[in-house]
Amino acid sequence: MSRYTGPRLKVMRALGVDLPGLSRKTIADRDQRPGQHGAKQQRKSGYGLQLLEKQKLRFNYGLTERQMRILVTDARRSRDSAGAKLAELLERRLDNVVFRAGFAGSIPASRQLVNHSHVLVNGKPVNIPSFRTRVGDVISIRPKSRELLVVKASLADLALTRPEWLAFDEAKAEATVSHLPDIADIPFPLEMQLVVEYYAQRL
Repeated sequence: MSRYTGPRLKVMRALGVDLPGLSRKTIADRDQRPGQHGAKQQRKSGYGLQLLEKQKLRFNYGLTERQMRILVTDARRSRDSAGAKLAELLERRLDNVVFRAGFAGSIPASRQLVNHSHVLVNGKPVNIPSFRTRVGDVISIRPKSRELLVVKASLADLALTRPEWLAFDEAKAEATVSHLPDIADIPFPLEMQLVVEYYAQRL
């Protein structure tokens, strides 16, 4: 399955939750599901609930199903709980860190910055959105790229409050990973256990 490039607000309405990584828009004024039957209440099976929670993660972080399966497999190999490790791996992705640091207004926008080599990790350009940051890594924008309108606008009006696990230096405009994130750092309501159960039956 390829990466989703369609209407983002429609996805959030279908899932019933704001996904800050996907879009800065909100469903507050249109919280019913899209379509002519959207106002009707929908009963979900156990599988339906698991799928819903999984889709929240996939769309917020902009991942394909194959990428999700790889992350879940890595998380299950850890000695930590699979859910906690999966949340950590998702938050540590470079495109997410660039977004959470405030250099971009969404994860798709931050992925563009990373792909075009505007992002530095420890002073060196990295153009791989899935790059896993580690404790102590310093993430910044190339000096020439700091004048990009998208970067300046995002820093002036943050989409989300910066998480506690990222230490941001305003003077240098750089973020340092101070410690590893956990489930509590995911910026939207999520039942991670349902995601783990979904993949437990499919991997």
